[in-house]
Amino acid sequence: MNIMIIGGGGREHVITKLIARNQNVSKIYALPGNGGISKFAECVKISAEDIDTITSFAKTHEIDFAVVAPDDPLALGAVDRLEAEGVKCFGPSKNAALIEGSKVFAKELMTKYNIPTAKYEVFTELDKALSYAALSDCPIVIKADGLAKGKGVTVAENFQQAREAIMSCMKDKAFGHSGERILIEECLTGKEVTVLAFTDGKTIVPMVSSMDHKRAYDGNKGPNTGGMGVIAPNPYYTQTIADECMRTIFLPTVEAMKKEGRMFKGCLYFGLMLTDKGPKVIEYNCRFGDPEAEAVLPLMESDLLDVMIAVRDERLADVPVKFKEKASCCVVCASSGYPGTYLTGYPIDFGNAEEIEGVDVFHAGTKNEEGKYYTSGGRVLAVNAVSSDLESAREKAYEAVKCINFEGMRYRTDIGSL
Repeated sequence: MNIMIIGGGGREHVITKLIARNQNVSKIYALPGNGGISKFAECVKISAEDIDTITSFAKTHEIDFAVVAPDDPLALGAVDRLEAEGVKCFGPSKNAALIEGSKVFAKELMTKYNIPTAKYEVFTELDKALSYAALSDCPIVIKADGLAKGKGVTVAENFQQAREAIMSCMKDKAFGHSGERILIEECLTGKEVTVLAFTDGKTIVPMVSSMDHKRAYDGNKGPNTGGMGVIAPNPYYTQTIADECMRTIFLPTVEAMKKEGRMFKGCLYFGLMLTDKGPKVIEYNCRFGDPEAEAVLPLMESDLLDVMIAVRDERLADVPVKFKEKASCCVVCASSGYPGTYLTGYPIDFGNAEEIEGVDVFHAGTKNEEGKYYTSGGRVLAVNAVSSDLESAREKAYEAVKCINFEGMRYRTDIGSL
């Protein structure tokens, strides 16, 4: 089989590595890929958002199966275009990807189908949003409606922070059209959990739970990022809670999307808060989380490509999906200044990080030039360790991180500290 992976981050690196293990795979192309992905696939300099060129490439290179991993091409309808040309895909259609593409749509869906979530209001006018925020009890949550690369959410501890977030979205256009409409939500409290789930629109199979660390600095301080580290499984996510989530959130969401004529096939991401009134949905994503995928997928025992094909063919119920009874700890190595302004182009010294048992170094923002690796993004590497328990996984991950060096390298030292 000829496989095409759309995307070029750490998520795509782990997906590519696992798919490369399938004996039926003859060739993998990554568009655009990155330095680490180049070990397993031929990287082609085509943007993940260039749907026309991606479609042409798939036809001329006789692609048998495509994995559309990032949110932007999914929201742009990449799966629809490729399927129309006879290329089978893993990933939701454009109308199903709206569950992430519009937070307003997601909230209205949850309200309509009684899926537990935070109370909210929607605003399209700056003055009304500011007035509402001024009268609200803080903390409150400000969300841009559309896609914002994981950075369109602000937890405002006071009105000044809320005002800055609202102005950034609606006046300064920090997120372009995505911030023209915003939500202001009550701030849920409790333990946060991420659950990725395979679904073919009929059956839903949750993966191992995880805990993301989104704030830039130790102690959960600083601005939100795309994610600075992950542990899996989440120690607060018990079987009792999992059963409740299946009954009140997971199955109702799949059914709701089907009833709305937006049957979801792919990986559905549930961002949850375990409140004192039960689990509630913070957000949905229409794809594997990043860096959650780098911690969760290495625990997978079943063949990833076989599961993806079953999802596409709506026969997920017939395929076993199994995970190791182990733990992961993933630490992100970022460029100094991320998630703000940062410099790139620095050489990366990996030391003996990848020689440590159970460790994978997934490339997020790297490029390969003549066999040498250089930084090319804000989140540069995702260093993941799998071990028998969380503490030993954490020790191995940080042992590996300390082997790595590049100019301005920064990472949190408290990933997995409970």
